Amino acid sequence: MGLEDLRKTRIEKLELLKKAGVNPYPAKSVFKLSEISELRKNFRKLASARKKIALAGRVMAKRGHGGIFFVDLFDGSYVLTTSGLSVASDNSKLQVFFAKDKIGDKSFEFFSESVDVGDFIAVEGKAFYTKKKEATIEVSNWEILTKSLLPLPEKWHGLSDKEETLRKRYLDILFNSETREMIQKKALFWSAVREFHLKHGFLEVETPALEVTTGGADARPFETHHNALDIDVYLRISAGELWQKRLMVSGLKKTFEIGRIFRNEGMSAEHLQDYTQCEAYWAYANFEDMYKFLQECYRFVAKRTFGTLKFKISDFNVDLGKKWPLVDYTDEIKKQTGIDIWNSTATEMGKELNNLNIEYDVSNRLRMIDALWKYCRKNIGGPAILINEPKAMSPLAKSSPKNPKITERFHFLIAGSEMGQGYSELNDPIDQRERFAAQQKLRDAGDAEAQMADFDFVEALEYGMPPTAGHGFSERLFSFLINKPVREAQIFPLMRPKE
Repeated sequence: MGLEDLRKTRIEKLELLKKAGVNPYPAKSVFKLSEISELRKNFRKLASARKKIALAGRVMAKRGHGGIFFVDLFDGSYVLTTSGLSVASDNSKLQVFFAKDKIGDKSFEFFSESVDVGDFIAVEGKAFYTKKKEATIEVSNWEILTKSLLPLPEKWHGLSDKEETLRKRYLDILFNSETREMIQKKALFWSAVREFHLKHGFLEVETPALEVTTGGADARPFETHHNALDIDVYLRISAGELWQKRLMVSGLKKTFEIGRIFRNEGMSAEHLQDYTQCEAYWAYANFEDMYKFLQECYRFVAKRTFGTLKFKISDFNVDLGKKWPLVDYTDEIKKQTGIDIWNSTATEMGKELNNLNIEYDVSNRLRMIDALWKYCRKNIGGPAILINEPKAMSPLAKSSPKNPKITERFHFLIAGSEMGQGYSELNDPIDQRERFAAQQKLRDAGDAEAQMADFDFVEALEYGMPPTAGHGFSERLFSFLINKPVREAQIFPLMRPKE
């Protein structure tokens, strides 16, 4: 039977319910419902007491013959262990038993004729164990909560089309306990990030998502139009970096934000156009204070979310609990490629990039250096801490007092990628104005990822901002720790519409 024929049959059953005076889509159950995960934890005691209990869920299986039906109900509930790990296996599924001699001929036949796999029902009954020791509810009353019109796929696990799995993610979540557990772990991940910052005295803030001038990253923004003000605006490319630093000017000492950011760039296993990021700013601290803080944050979050500090990520074995060595930007590039970024010519760098089969912009020396570094980082399993990045590549970071050509900036290196960064924030308004001017020249020359000049922010700095350190990391960290492409680690990734 084709899908349309199956849908037609279910619509006929929908009409059957309506003709019987039954609302197939009530606002709530008439029963006082318990969660299946809670029932399972206390099932032996409930079976001994033989008290009536009620539960609701989706019909996942329906097996019957003669005057009985066994039905598997799934309600999506879950429990947390003492370590904070989410458990999402069979704790949200429970068998219920329909018997004609218990609920009556009319109710039994009505259930048989009107209820399909995929429907939501509520039942009331008593707990008992079958001869096979299966926890079961013996139904005395039931009701329909939602009539489904499309049948659930029978073999969702065998679906070979990954795009279709992501497009119909709700079905993937329903049938795939691994996907369901991933979502629960991701919630634990961001909850732990928030908890760590709060317990260290950081104030959670919200900053604008629409900006006249983007700031805080080298990225191409999305553009839109604000009708009420009749101005063009951008979706932010950072979690309020320049806004949070204005808050440092205002006198706040520690702030953080967990929010959505948007970058109109390419897609890959590590990059998306919209994703969640955490950024924090800490007055009277420098980049060393910040990387020590963030290192402990990563350990806390990993332990709370996954129960371990050891991970297998791609081809790397990563132990967040071991010592994180410092990696010098210039030394590492020279060690791996032989290129001295300060003294090598553009021709020499281009030749090496060609040898490595790396695409690059021959007209932009900074992008050539960046391309060399991105090659090098792929060979570092970490965890490690990258330091001493060139000043020209860090327009918002404070220069090193030991070497004015580099900045007090760090990146965390994990499994061949940069997994969070931070720096001693530039608070010299004259220096900041000059760096913005240099970035504007790059934009004028065609570099769409160069940072925009925000002279309103420079004016704020002229009122005085204390020494400040900042950090930022995104949900890419979660995707790496769970060892999935970042797109698959989102609940509903952006998909091209079907034609």
